Amino acid sequence: MFGVVFPNRSFPMDISTFAQIDTFHWVLDMNTFVGEAYDQVRELCIFLLNGFTLPPEKALAVYVQSPGSPFVFCGAVTVARPSAVLTLAWPEPGAGGALQLTADAQPLSAKIGVSVEDLASLPSLDVAAEKRIEGLAMKVGENLFNFMQSFCGVDGSKLVVPMDILDRWFKKFQERAKRDPEYLKGFAL
Repeated sequence: MFGVVFPNRSFPMDISTFAQIDTFHWVLDMNTFVGEAYDQVRELCIFLLNGFTLPPEKALAVYVQSPGSPFVFCGAVTVARPSAVLTLAWPEPGAGGALQLTADAQPLSAKIGVSVEDLASLPSLDVAAEKRIEGLAMKVGENLFNFMQSFCGVDGSKLVVPMDILDRWFKKFQERAKRDPEYLKGFAL
């Protein structure tokens, strides 16, 4: 059905490495894989195996769970996108409530969950890429705001800027990017 690889950390692993919870849910206990250093595992490559047909309206969704926290969605694969390298954004341990350890309690561990879900119900196929784009837009917006501030005047509670400010900013932005190829790398996350 599916396989996973932890880049620079593992050989390909198939579905048998995961504990099957029910027909559509699987869990990998990270204690058996890396022990308590689960948060050092930052990426997962998930792929559909040849011959497996997932209905077009379905996806294999990937979630991560730190000890004592709820599962957090990371991304998904579909028949149209049969493989993906996903960033594993581990939540803070205990983020879901108080951690309680008793003598008879099983040790809490981090987990990776995979489930078959309706594609329409998922927020994005790659959450990390969406956050990088959002961060990039914020940095560019901040650059524009700082540029505009240097030309603005105050009229009561309003900032007043020249009408051609966007053109001037964009021209300056493009010229600097042409002169210094490293400039745009400063906007990348």
